[in-house]
Amino acid sequence: MSHAFIRDLVDHASSRFRAGGPFAYHYARGKLGHDTIFHHVLSHGLLGGATRVLDLGSGQGSLFSWLLAAQQMAERGHWPAGWAPAPRATELRGIELMPADVERARQAFGADHPVVRIELGDMTESALGQPEAVTILDALHYVDVDRQRALLRRIREALPRGGVFLTRIGDASAGWRFHVCNGVDKVVTFARGHRLPRLHCRPLAEWRSDLEALGFEVSHRDMSGRKPFANVMLHCRVR
Repeated sequence: MSHAFIRDLVDHASSRFRAGGPFAYHYARGKLGHDTIFHHVLSHGLLGGATRVLDLGSGQGSLFSWLLAAQQMAERGHWPAGWAPAPRATELRGIELMPADVERARQAFGADHPVVRIELGDMTESALGQPEAVTILDALHYVDVDRQRALLRRIREALPRGGVFLTRIGDASAGWRFHVCNGVDKVVTFARGHRLPRLHCRPLAEWRSDLEALGFEVSHRDMSGRKPFANVMLHCRVR
C-alpha cells in the first residue's frame, strides 16, 4: 500500500472538518489515518464501483469525505498502481442518530453539497431508498438483535442484484480480544459526547448465517491490524 499516497489522502479528506472545530478535524484524521478499513475500501474496491452509497450510522461523514478526496486525487492523475479503480460516487447519503454529528457534517460539507447529504434519523426506521452499496461501520451492535435482523432484511431488499453491503462487527466468539474491543468502543462513544451504550454483539458465525440466509455471498476479513481487538469486516454481495 502506498504510504505517501495515504498521507496525502488523509490530509485532503480531513481538511474539510476544520470548519467543525478541533474535535471534528482530529477525529477525522485519526479515523482515516489509522483505521485500515478505509484504506481497504479503496485499494480493494470494496464498494464495487457503486455510484449511490448509503452509510447508516454515518457520524460526521468521514467515509464520504474519504471517497470524495479519492475521486478528486484520481481525477488529477494521482492513483496508486495496482489498486482497484477509484470511486465514482454521484450520491452519498448518510443517516445518523446523533444531532451533534449531523451538525459537524453540515459544517464540513455545507447545507447544499451536490453529492453528500447526511440526515438526522434512526437507521432502523428511515427509508433506505435505492442505493447500490450500503455501509454500516461499527454501528449495528448499538441496536438489539431483532432490529439488527429487520434492518439487514431491509438492506437486502433495497439493494439490486450485485449490490454490496459492507459492515464491521465485533466477533463475540473471539474471547478476551472481544472484551478489549468492547471496552475501547465504549470509551470512544463516551468521548464523542454520547451516553455509554448497551452493546448487542454476536458471534461471527451467526452474522454470516443470517446474511447468507438473506441471499448474500459473504466473505470476511480480520480488521484488527496489530491491535488486540476482535473487529471483523463482512463484505456481502447480493447473489
